[in-house]
Amino acid sequence: MTVLNLSFAACGFLGIYHLGAVGALLRHGDKLLGSLRACAGASAGALVAAVMITAPDKLEHCKEFTYRFAESVRGQRFGAVTPGYNFMLTLREEIEEILPSDAHSLASDRLHVSITHSRSGKNHIVSRFTTREELIKALLASSFVPVYAGLKPVEFRGQTWIDGGFSDSLPILPVGRTITVSPFAGLQDVCPVHRGRFSTELRLANMNIMFSVENIKRLNQALFPPSTGSMQLLCEEGFNDAVRFLKREAWMS
Repeated sequence: MTVLNLSFAACGFLGIYHLGAVGALLRHGDKLLGSLRACAGASAGALVAAVMITAPDKLEHCKEFTYRFAESVRGQRFGAVTPGYNFMLTLREEIEEILPSDAHSLASDRLHVSITHSRSGKNHIVSRFTTREELIKALLASSFVPVYAGLKPVEFRGQTWIDGGFSDSLPILPVGRTITVSPFAGLQDVCPVHRGRFSTELRLANMNIMFSVENIKRLNQALFPPSTGSMQLLCEEGFNDAVRFLKREAWMS
């Protein structure tokens, strides 16, 4: 089997879909995991990629946190932008809790995080981390949506950065085959089936998605999370779509 990589799309709270897909890969994807060289991602996708590389045993913990985090955002008067609500602090505390002490060593050259330079808008992929703190900063930078998550971009290596989804929402790695995962119906390897009437494609920062009411709804849910019940269904959908992919490739174990 050729060298394989996994890339998880930027998608805010729909990262719960990614966690469902990862659950299926860990349970049924031995053939794929045996050839897995690296994981990449932007924003929520980068967080899931980091878990996959450094703490796959924390998957259930990550799901529970995602439901709780979404609930706390839904409970704010104006969602994440409610004055006094510290979105980034909540995220940072959770990353601190999930990543093992040697996360930066595990992640170096195996985790590729997409970030966007706050002034030039240029994309940068980070894959070397000298300390755990540097890894945490890269993940926070990749997840920072201006105004929504705060007003000050994240400082990383002496410069300021914002969400990787603005410049490359689905990084493709140069060596081997990159398997793409996205909660938006489109042309990705693992993604929901497109059920819209139109077959028009939209290209959003390197990700092709279909133009449909369902996808527009999901783009909204990425920032304004739906109920816990709806998120659990998204998680199941991610699991089922990943199983469908494994069967299609004859990699099911």
